[in-house]
Amino acid sequence: MVTESIRVSRVFPVSPQRLYQAWLDSGEHARFTGGEAAIEANVGGAHSSWDGYIWGRILELDAGRRIVQTWRTSEFPEGSEDSRLEILFEPEGAGTRLTLLHTDIPEGQRARYESAWEDFYFEPMTKYFGAAKQALGGNGARKARVAKAAVKVKVKVAKAKVKVKVAKAKVKARVAKVKVKAKARAGARTVRRAKTVAKRTAKRTSRSVARGVRRTTRKVARAVRSAVRKRL
Repeated sequence: MVTESIRVSRVFPVSPQRLYQAWLDSGEHARFTGGEAAIEANVGGAHSSWDGYIWGRILELDAGRRIVQTWRTSEFPEGSEDSRLEILFEPEGAGTRLTLLHTDIPEGQRARYESAWEDFYFEPMTKYFGAAKQALGGNGARKARVAKAAVKVKVKVAKAKVKVKVAKAKVKARVAKVKVKAKARAGARTVRRAKTVAKRTAKRTSRSVARGVRRTTRKVARAVRSAVRKRL
């Protein structure tokens, strides 16, 4: 039986491993195509996509590099053999070139599947992975803004700490001045108290001396009078 083949490729903005894993994941395969998918991600495992329109089995797996599977649709002629699909994941720039080598296609169906790969795989995949990249870029921008804000906060905290230190130094200086003034005042009060005590002591001493002089004078006067009486 005569068969036909297709080679189509496109670059996607993700790593080979990321694209490889997405292709073999039932949920993500469904999300990037828009049709239900069920994939057993092991050699010999069954696969189906586009709500059961496509099905086959996995023949070979080379993680992050290559997938080989049998492939057929509900439109294959009755009695025709499965076609063979080889999927290559090759790094290119910051992304991955995905190449589909689709062989053993029934005669007359080449053009149909060539456009189908473009319209029902590559186009929705470009939107899906492009949106994912933009989201990651947005997250990166948000992270950058958060980091920038964090730096600003750190600078403000550092400035606040400096202000606190300056304020503490000023308070210490003021306290020291108050203490000096207090000591000076205390010294002045001590001097005033000493002068007052000295004055009081001097007054008490003068009074005591005066009293002593008066007592002595009276004693002398009595002694003189007594002596005069005796002589008379």
